[in-house]
Amino acid sequence: MSRAEAVAVALGAYLGQTLDAVELRGVAGGCINSAALCEAGGQTWFVKWNERPLPGQFAAEAAGLAALGESESELVVPQVVAHDDGGPGRSFLILEYLAQGRRRADFDEALGRGLAALHRTSDARGFGFSGEGYCGATPQPNGWLASWPEFYAERRLRHQLRLAESRGLGREAIADGERVCERIVALLGPPEPSALIHGDLWSGNLHVAPDGRPGLIDPAAYFGHREAELGMMVLFGGFSERVFAAYREAFPLAPGWRERQELYTLYHVLNHYTLFGGGYGAQAAQILERYR
Repeated sequence: MSRAEAVAVALGAYLGQTLDAVELRGVAGGCINSAALCEAGGQTWFVKWNERPLPGQFAAEAAGLAALGESESELVVPQVVAHDDGGPGRSFLILEYLAQGRRRADFDEALGRGLAALHRTSDARGFGFSGEGYCGATPQPNGWLASWPEFYAERRLRHQLRLAESRGLGREAIADGERVCERIVALLGPPEPSALIHGDLWSGNLHVAPDGRPGLIDPAAYFGHREAELGMMVLFGGFSERVFAAYREAFPLAPGWRERQELYTLYHVLNHYTLFGGGYGAQAAQILERYR
């Protein structure tokens, strides 16, 4: 069965009708997956796939999107229609298609308030997620832990340091990373309940919904610390101070949060070094030296 035929079967099951193989019209996608639009049942659907699929990648993304969509936030999240992680030629994710809209006047404020509402979603199990995931193409372990400092040190920093070491990050930086992990309780702020976060929120994963509201796509979702979300948001820029002001008004942050931002940026800098190499290694080393 071809991918187009498999997508037709999945869409037909969702729509409650029999469909012939659909036409997948390629569109620009991300740096990891291919993407297309297709027509079925009088609607347009968004389909993504990978010729070299990662194990369980679309199940993980579907779970993350579902969690974001079920929160009390008013941020727009595409509905998951179907997914299949059946291997090359068969894996895919089908989503509700959200056409690109034009930002409404209060877009930034709505984004800040929406993220604040999202981050009020917590889980009594603590920090983690229902299954393992990915941040980009990098496996992201999500096993539950009750302590955020322990989770961030073990599931995030030490995980990335091991990958970075195998990629060639220098011994001194790795040693600094271990010192950071050992000091993590002192470095992080006061305890907070876990917060549902997008997990990979840079401007490329921010969408403008057809009605002009802010939307979220391509999550690496888990229950973490909400400051970790902000750490990724400042890595590449693209979010105005209006966003952060609206966020703080809706959900004030603990004192010292600005001083901790780069500590949370560190996870993503290490991940980018693992994925792309280059100057991200020096950037990671500088951050590690600051916090060691």
